[in-house]
Amino acid sequence: MSAFKSDFLNTLQERGFIHQCSDFEGLDTLAAKGEATAYVGYDCTAPSLHIGNYLTMMMLHWLQQSGNKPITLMGGGTTMVGDPSGKDETRAMRTVAEIEANKASIRGVFAKVLRYGDGKSDAVMLDNAEWLTKLNWIEMLRDVGKHFSVNRMLTMDSVRLRLEREQEMSFIEFNYMVCQAYDFVELAKRTGCKLQMGGSDQWGNIIMGVDLGRRMGTHQLFALTTPLLTTASGAKMGKTAQGAVWLNADQFSPYDFWQYWRNTEDADVGKFLKLFTTMPMSEIRKLEALGGSEINEAKKVLATEATALLHGRDAANEAAETARRTFEEGTLAESLPSVEIPRGELDAGLGVLNAFVKAGLVASNGEARRQIKGGGLRVNDEPVTDEKMTLSPANLTPEGVIKLSFGKKKHVLLKPA
Repeated sequence: MSAFKSDFLNTLQERGFIHQCSDFEGLDTLAAKGEATAYVGYDCTAPSLHIGNYLTMMMLHWLQQSGNKPITLMGGGTTMVGDPSGKDETRAMRTVAEIEANKASIRGVFAKVLRYGDGKSDAVMLDNAEWLTKLNWIEMLRDVGKHFSVNRMLTMDSVRLRLEREQEMSFIEFNYMVCQAYDFVELAKRTGCKLQMGGSDQWGNIIMGVDLGRRMGTHQLFALTTPLLTTASGAKMGKTAQGAVWLNADQFSPYDFWQYWRNTEDADVGKFLKLFTTMPMSEIRKLEALGGSEINEAKKVLATEATALLHGRDAANEAAETARRTFEEGTLAESLPSVEIPRGELDAGLGVLNAFVKAGLVASNGEARRQIKGGGLRVNDEPVTDEKMTLSPANLTPEGVIKLSFGKKKHVLLKPA
């Protein structure tokens, strides 16, 4: 598609954010005038958001940079229902206390990429519990439910794929898309919101909201989605051997975050620089053009810039320096991720398989055994050759820790407590 009138859509297109849009021309006109107030919803299913959420946060960032207003919608109400998208079974039901605790833990991350305040393009944070928990069931059925076709709801991916796999879908999950669509209408009335953005798996739910707004007499609403995040090799992005790539530092350290980007596949470096940093496109093109071993320098820039955006420049520089000292000088960097173990366990002799599981470097004793056979595990930089090896105080370095390594790039310090 040719260049847009608005900086917002031009930026998103150039950086690779756009997958689907309900009306490019109408949205472009609004955004060019600074009238494209937009929201993304974030359910509170865990104490931290993850890398997939970061993509939509960056969409809100560029929306704000172009003079439009972002809304971050906390899903205090929808989390009670549970989004069935991409799931084969019902999500575990969260208590109100769990949802509130998760919400409080999540809130802080948005201010890393958005500016909140009372100005025209300042971000605002709302919570759909404010209206969803106050709805009267019969009124909801009469005033909102009448606009939904069950036939159409059954064709939505979140429902259809579950039914095709003959996986049970609860009635409460079936109502999730109704709640999400109603959120869009409520935000349109309360704030003048005109656009909902999300991942490509949310397209059906967002379009339901656009349609509900039309039926309930709001101004025209728009939908915009970003592509599903995958790596060049086709893997779904955002998973590591230890689990999800969380955005909160207490769940995924700045060093681990830096390393995650440093380990990017060569073919993905340019793509991720565009999506997960605010570097100018001119600089990104120069880094994209690097080949051979030089691409590793581009990966370090990606790792440092992505980490600086989320965790701050000091944390990013410290992570980069820790990596340099660990890999290039072979020294023990104190700022490596660490796991505390009871001193008594070490005094009694800690099995090496168990130690690597405790450190989160492998998922099971079986995986540890396979890695030992392949020469992939090291203790204090020495290869582990005996799966029956035990760790004791004799293995402590002068710094009082034991360094466990999986491959060349994953290290954890065991610290007796």
